[in-house]
Amino acid sequence: MKIAILSNGNANYSTRRLVAEAEQRGHQVRVIKYKDCYLSLDEKHPNIFYRGEKLRKYDAIIPRIANSMTRYGCAIVRQFEMQGAWAASSSIAISRSRDKLRSQQILTKAGIDTPKTLVSRNTADIDDLIEQIGLPVIIKLATSTHGNGVVLAETKKAAKSALQAFYLYNEDGTNILLQEYVRESAGVDIRALVVGSRVVASMKRQSLDDDFRSNLHKGGEGTSVKLTNEEKRIVVKAAKVMGLHVAGVDLMRSARGPLVLEVNASPGFGIEKVTGRNVAEKIIEYIEHNASRKNSKDRVGA
Repeated sequence: MKIAILSNGNANYSTRRLVAEAEQRGHQVRVIKYKDCYLSLDEKHPNIFYRGEKLRKYDAIIPRIANSMTRYGCAIVRQFEMQGAWAASSSIAISRSRDKLRSQQILTKAGIDTPKTLVSRNTADIDDLIEQIGLPVIIKLATSTHGNGVVLAETKKAAKSALQAFYLYNEDGTNILLQEYVRESAGVDIRALVVGSRVVASMKRQSLDDDFRSNLHKGGEGTSVKLTNEEKRIVVKAAKVMGLHVAGVDLMRSARGPLVLEVNASPGFGIEKVTGRNVAEKIIEYIEHNASRKNSKDRVGA
């Protein structure tokens, strides 16, 4: 099978692992720096060029799109999809998962419990917003990633200051979310890596100081953890409603049950080192089954 990994290059650990597993299973795999691609659009041929070379048809692609390159990265993924490649994460699924407001709306509609979240673009609503959600309150940008663009305000004065600063930074207030602070899970969450309809690895992330964020990128520590059957059901459902075949689903254990925090379209593979699970192998196996099935249907319909 011919597989393309859309990434920032071989230096990335997750990319190296995917390449190693794909090659070990006999596939032809190539890492393509999607930011160096350009597109040719006409009525007959949706071509993709990479450093002057026209890319030929791939059976499958594995998008590893950086948050800062979401729009352009999704355009590249979409072009591969137009050429008939099976995508481990579709362009539309990546796009919706990167928008925290849209993600919250999709998860809520599907009946998946999340922390209470408020959104308003009117600075005059600040007092009412804080009264509804309570203190402390987490304030975040809809495009935040790795714990950046997220603050914890413990007083009304601090919340107002943070909100006003965010509004000045981004006049479109719909990009600013207020989220309840779940005290019993402060500084702790769980990352579950979902492939298809299975949880292939899960770890608990714990901040090492008094930081309310548990991201490994912020110095958090990961340990292997076993999910309950209910937690497995919830994280698999969250990935499914977001349309992602491969996803990192973050949740916390609250007094009222598991709450989904976020669904990540390009989860890192640090979870392999923590849990000892071969995540890359499971992803390649899933691609083998699904891309092969799609290609067989395409041949039958041709």
